[in-house]
Order: sequence, then structure tokens, then C-alpha cells
Amino acid sequence: MRLTVAGAGIIGLATAWRASQKGWGVTVRDPRPGSGATHAAAGMLAAVTEAEFGEEDLVPFAVESVRLWRGFAEELQAESGVGLDYSPEGTILLGWNESDRAAVRRQVGLYRRLALPVEEVGARGLRKQEPLIGHRCREGFVIGSDHSVDPRAVLTALDTACRKRGVVFEESAYHRGEGTGPIVIAAGNGSRELGLPVRPVRGVVLRLRAGEGALTRTIRAIVDGDPLYIVPRPGGEVVVGATSDEIADEERATAGAVLDLLRKAADLVPEIREYHLGETTVGFRPTTPDNLPLIGRVDDRTWAATGHYRHGIALAPATARAVVEMVGTGSSGLVPPSFDPLRATAV
Repeated sequence: MRLTVAGAGIIGLATAWRASQKGWGVTVRDPRPGSGATHAAAGMLAAVTEAEFGEEDLVPFAVESVRLWRGFAEELQAESGVGLDYSPEGTILLGWNESDRAAVRRQVGLYRRLALPVEEVGARGLRKQEPLIGHRCREGFVIGSDHSVDPRAVLTALDTACRKRGVVFEESAYHRGEGTGPIVIAAGNGSRELGLPVRPVRGVVLRLRAGEGALTRTIRAIVDGDPLYIVPRPGGEVVVGATSDEIADEERATAGAVLDLLRKAADLVPEIREYHLGETTVGFRPTTPDNLPLIGRVDDRTWAATGHYRHGIALAPATARAVVEMVGTGSSGLVPPSFDPLRATAV
């Protein structure tokens, strides 16, 4: 079998890698490899804290994919020789003021209704988990099953592993109807040009450089009504994000967006004021009308693996496995019907 994968982000490369492991010939086509949503992503592997009202169908798939991540990371590191900065330290969930804490408690109610693991802790428990959290934070929740990884390192590792297995890379766009073999559309926001209902949701992300004794756990929070995350890397990088808006054609961050993110992050972790600002990135999350991904058959020779919105990094192992199963056998028990690319909300 000769498979073409349109898109060289984490979903496309993970699919190409898994397909090449089966002995398939694989070509990856992308006019700007590594420049999409994966490059900007913070890398949270968050089946619990990314669960949202109205998106419950995503949860079992996300839980399974996050479960797969440890083995996926170990296998990928061994095959590529590239370290991934995979961190199993868990996540702390906080609310800044009283209304924020009430919003967090509503979210936790959803997690518990879905039987997801959450542990409530008071002020002393928070400091024990993460001493750098500011003293105004009086309560929180610990989610031990939500982890993180460096998406840029994962891309490098996947690229290396794919090339070792003979995957061919072409820096060109795929056009619908080209060729004769099976095609997987994993082009993120570029999937719209291939007829799939994906739109970009813009976000600003900051990368800071910490000193010694920095954070060890990811912090998710609601601050003044807005979501915020702080993701530490084992190498000393700290990622802060992210804004969210529907501006699709602006790749520059405003000073106000950067100031807002830094202020809110420093409210939660005062030491952040001492970190060095290394990079400001604007990324565009590939989003569908109902926020659920498009995974499945589009026509006789085309499959979709796109529209993962905030979840692309976390869902990569399960998506790659499912799509390769679909191309090879016609179906996969991993994917719920609500991900069908031809569902009513997607056309």
C-alpha cells in the first residue's frame, strides 16, 4: 500500500510513523512543515482538565489517548533518539477570585459526573504540591493523570523516526483528487482548502525561561473569568497561554495580550516576574463547528484526521492508531460516530 498524508503536524507525522511501521509506503506532503498549530501548542496531555460541557463525546477517546502517551513516548524516543521532555508530574487546577473558584467547582462537577479522577486540596495541600503558587490561592484540585510533553521535540522525533523508516517528504500542498492511492487529510487549518469544515481559532502563547527551583507541575486556572495555563518543561522552559479569538489573518501578538497573560500568570505564581521572556507565538487551532475532531472516511480513498482544536497533542496517539486501522481494515473501534467527518454539523 502507498499512503499519502497531507499535513506534517503531530497528527500527520504520527499517522505516517504508525503506517510506516506496518511496512506501508508513505509520502507526507506539506508546503510549510512544522509551522502550524503543533509549533505553537503548549503540549498538555489533559483528558480531564480539557473536558468541557457539550463535548462529552470526546472524553473516552481523550482518556484512552492520554493513557497511550507513555508507551508512545517511550517507543518514539527509543526509535528516534530524541528526548521529548515528557513530564508525568500531573496538573493543579485553580480559581483566582471567588467567581473563578465557583467556575472551577462547576468544571470539577463535570469531571466527577464523567468519573474522571480529581483530588481536592486546601491551601496547605497546594503548597505541598507546588510551593511557588501564590498565597492568595486557598484551594485547588490535583489531577494526577493530566501530563505534558514538548510538542516541538515530538515533531523532531517523529520526523526522524519517519525518515528512518523511509517516509518520503514533499514540501508541496496536496490537492483533492490527486493520485490513485489512499489519502489521509491531517492538514489542520489547511484542511478547509480540501473541503473539510475547519476554521482557525487564534491564540497567543508565551515561552519563558526559568531559573533553578522552578515549577514542576502544570497549572490550569481561571483568572478573572478567563482560562490560563502555565506549563513547565524539565529543561527550564515555562509556557504560558493562551488567548482565544476568531481573528484568522493576524499573526502578530498585541502588547495587551502579552501583558494580560503575564499579569494573570504572575498573580498565580509571583516568581514568574523574574523569568525571562523568550518567545511570543501566535498559533491557530483547527476547529470544527461542534469542537469535535473529524476522524473517519470522507470518500472511497480519503480519510480525515483533523479539526482537533485544543486537543491535537493529547489525541495524537489514538488518532494515528485509529486512522491506520481505518485505512487498513475499513473501521476502528476507538472512534465514536460523533467524529464522523460527514456528520450533519460538519457539512
